[in-house]
Amino acid sequence: MNNITVGLLAHVDAGKTTFAEQLLYHTEAIRSRGRVDHQDTFLDTHEIEKSRGITVFADQAEFTYKDARYFLLDTPGHVDFSPEMERCLQVLDYAVVILSAVEGVESHTETLWQLLRQHQIPTLFFINKTDRAGADPGRVVEEIRQQLSGNAFLLPQQPEEAWTDEMKSFVAEREDSLLESYLEGTLSDSDCLNAMKSLVKSGELFPCMQGSALLDRGVGEFLEVLSKVTFTEYDHQLPFAGRVYKIRHDEKGTRITYIKALQGVLKNRESLCYGPETERSSERITGIRKYNGTEYTSADWAAAGELFAVVGLSEALPSAGVGALHDIHGSGLIPTLKSKVLFEPPVHLKELMHAFGQLGAEDPSLNVSWDEELQELHIHVMGGIQLEILEQIVAERFQIRVAFGPPEILYKETIADTVYGCGHFEPLGHYAEVHLKLEVGERGSGITFINDCHPDDLAVGYQHQVEQHLLESGHHGLLTGSPLTDLKITLLSGRAHNKHTSGGDFREAAFRALRQGLEQAENVLLEPVYDLKIRIDSDDVGKVMSDIQRAGGFFNPPDILESKAVITGTVPAASFMDYGVRLASMTQGKGSLSLRVAGYLPCHQTEAVIAQRNYNKNADPAYSSTSIFCAKGEAYPVPWQEAGQHMHIKDKRKGAG
Repeated sequence: MNNITVGLLAHVDAGKTTFAEQLLYHTEAIRSRGRVDHQDTFLDTHEIEKSRGITVFADQAEFTYKDARYFLLDTPGHVDFSPEMERCLQVLDYAVVILSAVEGVESHTETLWQLLRQHQIPTLFFINKTDRAGADPGRVVEEIRQQLSGNAFLLPQQPEEAWTDEMKSFVAEREDSLLESYLEGTLSDSDCLNAMKSLVKSGELFPCMQGSALLDRGVGEFLEVLSKVTFTEYDHQLPFAGRVYKIRHDEKGTRITYIKALQGVLKNRESLCYGPETERSSERITGIRKYNGTEYTSADWAAAGELFAVVGLSEALPSAGVGALHDIHGSGLIPTLKSKVLFEPPVHLKELMHAFGQLGAEDPSLNVSWDEELQELHIHVMGGIQLEILEQIVAERFQIRVAFGPPEILYKETIADTVYGCGHFEPLGHYAEVHLKLEVGERGSGITFINDCHPDDLAVGYQHQVEQHLLESGHHGLLTGSPLTDLKITLLSGRAHNKHTSGGDFREAAFRALRQGLEQAENVLLEPVYDLKIRIDSDDVGKVMSDIQRAGGFFNPPDILESKAVITGTVPAASFMDYGVRLASMTQGKGSLSLRVAGYLPCHQTEAVIAQRNYNKNADPAYSSTSIFCAKGEAYPVPWQEAGQHMHIKDKRKGAG
């Protein structure tokens, strides 16, 4: 039987969970249909989801239709839980985007579309809520064509009408091999169907259906189309490979690792490898679970194409490959806010760290970190709703009462030029020296490392130590203490001592070399930015563009069509986090706003942010710019300005005169 994983995605309140209920009911996977407003849906089972009426956690169900077994993933629709949704994209065979026939393409819909195309996931559309006043499926299809893809096509409601002349024409225009037979009038339904399946799979055609999930209109017809255009080809004979898409912990604290099998078969009690190429781990699987909603059955094996969960992996992270798959996917949705966890006695720090350790494993985008100097716990978040949900989760799941400080913009730092840094660490009985070149990295590249050190200068083992320490998280810049990014570090040379080099000597020397280089560089403060799209009446163009400019944004020439205008541009997150309210006020509620995280650019108000942060770069004893040398049995410090003259390796710069 064909295994097909289908994900449901939507802007919040488009009716995605109700649509999922109907799919499961139509295929007899459930006996009765639940409703979000009745708090009895099959997939939104958490009390938080029931009380708020939104999907927070990506849950799965299974149903069979005709000759295929479908694994259904219901993903969060609220933008604050986008990282959870994005992790699910990595294991989908097909996606179904749900839109409201009234609201049409909304801001988050465009973000979803960009991610789906980035991951190259075949996509179908279901235009929901056709029973509501103001519903206009035809208009929504035009919005899809204009704003998402011109290759979208609204299929007739009845399956037997699916291959009308209009549909055959649409397919033939996109498949050259059919064009001649179409023009001759000999194009068969079967040839058209096969071509359509291929075009959907390759992302060149996007079928649209319409209906009302609440009233059960159009869902059966959608299922018929789904069965006709979806297929997969998984190989059970290859060595097992899979991808982790979710981590959870059960009520006993047992870590549950959810995996999509991409090839081969995994048997219970087998050992499974995971982790980066240079740090592969291997652990024995002690249990395989097949989940359907909150219930699961134990299994002896899992095969290619299936979604399942295992017990026994202690450190595998979401998005990581397992078995024969060694890579790990990065995230395109990066939180731009950070917040401090507020807690008071009788809450114990150990309990708090355990709780957030589990939450951080389940959602790596939280980036849970403990600031030892300030004795503060920080997390990264997408928005305020996420903080409200986290507060409830910590209280209900761990019985710990916490609050969160106001979300702050998550700034980053980089450099604007090429510099050379050197660090020496030689207190009595220790010895290490490191020479680095620091360069501007590509935007969004993080910290990258290049090894240009000859083994004659420094043993390979010590070179690897330097690399490991420089790629550790936690490096920060000198302007505001914000994380370093977009930095290319090259190891030029180093020196060890036959007797005295030990333990963390090269960590100390490498950090000092990095810091010494940063002291010489032109440091740049970066801020998160959004790609902006605003739709307004053409009469409002002037005042909206002026407002964007005053807030530090940049925009392209507006696209004006009749009485409407579309403005696109790039704007700072700090100025536009709550811009929707301001836009509504300026346009009497007629404007629509779409914001999508677009990475980092130089800050538009650097001096103000530096003054507000009031960071003292010299007050961090763990991040020293001073090198340590030794003479006559005593260690002595040398400030970064003079350190180069004291180094034991002379002029090892590549390309230096």
